[in-house]
Amino acid sequence: MKRTIRRLNKALEDPAYKQGWITNIAMAHIDAEDQYKAKTGKKYLNRSDRYLIANEAAENFLNILKG
Repeated sequence: MKRTIRRLNKALEDPAYKQGWITNIAMAHIDAEDQYKAKTGKKYLNRSDRYLIANEAAENFLNILKG
């Protein structure tokens, strides 16, 4: 696992590759927020909502990563 993390950190030194990761993480969050708002009908989110969305976004990102 440590080797994998070291290799990823090395790869993230490439600005274009790093931007790809940033974009995918950000989009996972945006998608999760949009889905949450559609599911709940909420226009405005409170702290509790944001925690739920953050966890859903993290799960979405990991699913994207798995392929």
